[in-house]
Amino acid sequence: MGEIVNLNRARKTRAKAEDKAQAAANRVVHGRTKADKALTALERHRADKLLDGQKRDPKSDD
Repeated sequence: MGEIVNLNRARKTRAKAEDKAQAAANRVVHGRTKADKALTALERHRADKLLDGQKRDPKSDD
């Protein structure tokens, strides 16, 4: 005879393993610290400000 397996326990164990895998994937994608987010926002703001400073005034084309 084979080993007796509790199907509910096997299903729950498999679901927990899938949840852990999903959580690990989410940590990779969304796992940024507040300092990293602030630095990225600051860099984006600086780049936008530099780009706005480089724009030509359409009224002065006369």
